[in-house]
Amino acid sequence: MSELPLNAEVLPEPELEFASQQQIEHPATGLALFGPVDSNGIEKPSRISYAVIGSPQSITSFGAFAARLNSPIDPPPEMSEVLWPPFPGIEEAMHAVFPKTPPLAEALDSKAIEAAANQGDDYKRVFDVTSLYLGAIKALARKDTAIDVAVCIVPEIVHKNCRPLSKVKEGTGKRLSAKEVRLRRQTTDLFGGYDSQQYDYSLDFRRQIKARAMECRMPIQILRESTLDLSDDKPQWGQRTLTPLSDRAWNLSTALYYKSGRKPWKLPGARDGVCYVGIAFKRTDENGRTACSAAQMFLDDGDGIVFLGDYGPWYSPEMKQCHLSRPAAKKLLEGVLKTYEEQHGKKLREVFLHCRSTIDVEEWRGYQEACPKGVKLVGIRVAQDRRGLKAYRAGTRPIVRGTLWKVSPRAAYLWASGFKPVLRTYDGWDVPEPLRIEIQHGEADIRQVAIDIFGLTKLNYNACKLGESQPVTVHFSDAVGEILVANQGTKAFLPNFKYYV
Repeated sequence: MSELPLNAEVLPEPELEFASQQQIEHPATGLALFGPVDSNGIEKPSRISYAVIGSPQSITSFGAFAARLNSPIDPPPEMSEVLWPPFPGIEEAMHAVFPKTPPLAEALDSKAIEAAANQGDDYKRVFDVTSLYLGAIKALARKDTAIDVAVCIVPEIVHKNCRPLSKVKEGTGKRLSAKEVRLRRQTTDLFGGYDSQQYDYSLDFRRQIKARAMECRMPIQILRESTLDLSDDKPQWGQRTLTPLSDRAWNLSTALYYKSGRKPWKLPGARDGVCYVGIAFKRTDENGRTACSAAQMFLDDGDGIVFLGDYGPWYSPEMKQCHLSRPAAKKLLEGVLKTYEEQHGKKLREVFLHCRSTIDVEEWRGYQEACPKGVKLVGIRVAQDRRGLKAYRAGTRPIVRGTLWKVSPRAAYLWASGFKPVLRTYDGWDVPEPLRIEIQHGEADIRQVAIDIFGLTKLNYNACKLGESQPVTVHFSDAVGEILVANQGTKAFLPNFKYYV
């Protein structure tokens, strides 16, 4: 502790709760030893009903991958089992039966996918590829068999060509200018040359399919076809570098278990009636002030809710921040709290707002008006300090994850990334960046606030990791904001967080 400055300490790695109220730090260890927190026991396993969508070849590849998930997988001999835990098999880890053969499958024409992904018009390209997968999802939704989650397997050409910065230089058709896109959004082609609706969706395949699939009320898991490689061989030049097969098995199993409506783990000792609301913003135009707000609510038990707020002139180019008006702030928090009540029906005692930007006075008054009488409200800024404080320690190891430096009764730095004693290593590349935590409104103990935020770094069910560098309340804010804002043609957004990750 002599290395640390005044008012600094190292918080212990937060433990997670698993079956039979057993607690341990690492999710993979907890699942392997005890099983998921909502387990009925290995003798009464649940069943994950899933479907697979992709080319005939990728469906066959997933069948082989599913068979491997049903058996133990060790990391390569040269890799540390501490950093890359062995996978015991999905039934042993999740206490859930995962059929080796997909119960349902929808095959897509690989040539049709390739042709759609090679079009010059950015919006049409992503829209058409998404429509192919959405058609299969709708077909599955019409079947009598109940599906917990749909696995969408995409070839590498979709990953390459269907992202916001993708450019297809030698594709079919022409690439539209920004002016032409604006015109097509505002007018309908009377001759059927294009569908103006396609310009109301995101240029990111992953985020567009998440939004458009919500009408089928079916969570989806997107997998690149290369992820299904069953070898642990080193990649050849130009090939994608993959983590060990055991790690991919852990990550996919955890994600599928969560998206099928189950809970892998939760934070123990949850304070009843306490929730954490992440405030997110997404600008709708790069040059103007218009932006949209969203709220993500999380409980200690991992339940997540998403609510879409209002569009408005929230962005300030001078401050480079977004701020809601008083009525908009009130409406946003009222909406997420009402959704929570409809979903859970539990009474709240404390609400902690997490926001990357500052919360101004007018916003705060709106949030206060939305908060029920007798419920404690605290506004906290949580942002990575990318250009400010850097901390080093003697030797070759970076600062320890969990280091907390209190700079005042209302502000602190928390290193959620860094050397992890549980893993005996640092699994990053750059100098760890701290989170700057500021209590801007309301009253709370800064240490307890930091402990809560540290715990929320462990509620990412999309991967089976010891912990993230940011709490879940702000970690997914960009992705959630993009799904909500950049897909204005979506008929209805669902509140459950599992549809967004």
